[in-house]
Amino acid sequence: MQATPTTPNVWRAIIQLMRLHQPVGNWLLFWPCAWALALAGQGQPDVRLLALCAVGAVVMRSAGCIINDLWDRDFDGKVARTASRPLASGALSAKQALAVLFVLLSIAAAIAFQLRIEALYLAVASLPLVIAYPFMKRIT
Repeated sequence: MQATPTTPNVWRAIIQLMRLHQPVGNWLLFWPCAWALALAGQGQPDVRLLALCAVGAVVMRSAGCIINDLWDRDFDGKVARTASRPLASGALSAKQALAVLFVLLSIAAAIAFQLRIEALYLAVASLPLVIAYPFMKRIT
């Protein structure tokens, strides 16, 4: 029986693909935003912006993980530490991963459109870094 998008195994694989079971990366993105909002608000950060940053941190970290796994899906299967990742193991297809990535980037865009235009420019300018990040391990 082939897994359909509604089976629990597919959802479990999506959670693993997004690295939701490893939240440290989300915190590493969120805390600088929270700190900046606290400083800008003189100790009273805007709760709405704080919530947007929290969701944005999870969404963009997850998008970065998916991009990383898409680039490395053939390589990851040959490394013991990464062989069980959803794309490397075949638990998800590249098409399914791209669909999840599209949803995440749509959410990120919706968040970015809630911010000032300068923040939107910075968000768009950061996309090449998100896309290039997985390649850096090949260089450094």
